[in-house]
Amino acid sequence: MATKPQWRTLLSLGCLSFALMGNNARAESIPIVTGEQWVASSPEAKKAYLVGVANMLEIERAYAGNAAAHSNDIAPRFSKGMQGQSLDSVRQGLDNWYAANPTRIQHPVIETLWFEMVVPGLKKNQ
Repeated sequence: MATKPQWRTLLSLGCLSFALMGNNARAESIPIVTGEQWVASSPEAKKAYLVGVANMLEIERAYAGNAAAHSNDIAPRFSKGMQGQSLDSVRQGLDNWYAANPTRIQHPVIETLWFEMVVPGLKKNQ
């Protein structure tokens, strides 16, 4: 069971996601944080987003239980690909990518994280 600080983090992340999306959020769709929201966010908000992603992965692992994780499951692949990274290094990596790719500012942050950091990390950390 999650402790109070973990629940507060999850609640804060949920509020942050809705705040970042503003009036564009629809009840029938999940808000997607893009580079536009990313570059406009404070370092603290960016870290909160990344902590939320990490928490979602932990929830995925907990949901899977003690069953042997398949190599194609997202949580183990994500963890392996991000091995050796810190919140600050991931935040800086995303900042650098959006700065170097201003025409791709509408690209979702979670996809950028996956394809620009996790996938190369999987190749490196084999």
